[in-house]
Amino acid sequence: MQSMSANKLIACVGMLTACLLMAGCGKAKSAAPPPSGPPEVGIMVVKPEKVALSTELSGRTAPHLIAEVRPQVSGIIKKRLFTEGSDVKAGQVLYQIDPASFEAAYASAKAAQARVEATLVSVRLTEGRYRDLVKIKAVSQQDYDNAFAALKQAEADLAFAKAAVETARINLAYTKVIAPISGRIGRSTVTDGALVTANQPAALATVQQLDSMYVDVTQSTADLLKLKQNLANGIMKKSASAQVKLLLEDGSKYPLSGTLKFSEVTVDQSTGSVTLRAVFPNPKQTLLPGMFVRAILEEGENDHAILVPQRGISRNPKGEAVALIVGAGDKVEPRTVKVVRTVGESWLVSEGLQAGDRVILEGLQKARPGTQVKAVPFGSPPAAPAASTAQPAAAKAEKK
Repeated sequence: MQSMSANKLIACVGMLTACLLMAGCGKAKSAAPPPSGPPEVGIMVVKPEKVALSTELSGRTAPHLIAEVRPQVSGIIKKRLFTEGSDVKAGQVLYQIDPASFEAAYASAKAAQARVEATLVSVRLTEGRYRDLVKIKAVSQQDYDNAFAALKQAEADLAFAKAAVETARINLAYTKVIAPISGRIGRSTVTDGALVTANQPAALATVQQLDSMYVDVTQSTADLLKLKQNLANGIMKKSASAQVKLLLEDGSKYPLSGTLKFSEVTVDQSTGSVTLRAVFPNPKQTLLPGMFVRAILEEGENDHAILVPQRGISRNPKGEAVALIVGAGDKVEPRTVKVVRTVGESWLVSEGLQAGDRVILEGLQKARPGTQVKAVPFGSPPAAPAASTAQPAAAKAEKK
């Protein structure tokens, strides 16, 4: 009985082992991977296009016109006649200096002129009589010469008196301190009753014209030389009008375009840069003096630019720019290229690529030089794996 039980146990273990081996073989057969083809890579076909090249430079705004108001005569400020922060017109009276002493000086100068004019009348009559008498020898020539000299002296005295009157009138007019230009006036540095002196160093107020604004930006001489070289080599051509765009401090775009006026001819030795000046219309006075801005300058145009996304360009150990190309026979070829600059999120390539080249942008880890790949347009959805078609057959085999 014991031998029969042992035989049955051995038979059961053997059958169980056989079933497990058969199940393992079935799973191994169903999990076998299907034969794989060449790896897929996403490519772009190089197509020359027209591109406007620009550069972004930082700078600050400055008023188109600015004038510091200073007194031209000394005296006491009697009244301030403007509101701080308001718009003023050219010729508008801003301050009134006490005119009492200047009115007295003007009256004195006019009285002196009247005295000289009265003297001149007498001297002129004397000279006229002596001129007739000297002809008939009734007076000596010396007497006539003295009368003629007295006339000329009196005429000179009258001219001097008239100049003194004009000086007194001008000084009296200067007691009204006027706005030299139209614009927005700032705060006043003096109040009523303050003593001011002629041509003092401290300005009473500042008037700034804000209808149009200057934007002064700096560009390194290295970038300037590179731009001239690209223009000379034909990589880009000069645009018809040098338009300038503006980005404000908060990153927003200024709605109006400006024009580039001039470039300094002297390099700043401390920074190695030159200053460029552009002018922008400012009808709503959005731009204020001293604001930090970023100007986008149009440098030129390239009618046959080759742009490659930055992900498609790498560097070799020598530091050279390299692009992977799908060449003849759909084989990967490394290509050394020369990049000039970035344009947005792409590189501007000047040498090494031509129209029709297929540059690999996706699947670079699969693209080994010399290996065959399957090129698909960049951004297209990946193909369905072959294992998905073989899976139902394997499931049927397992059920059998």
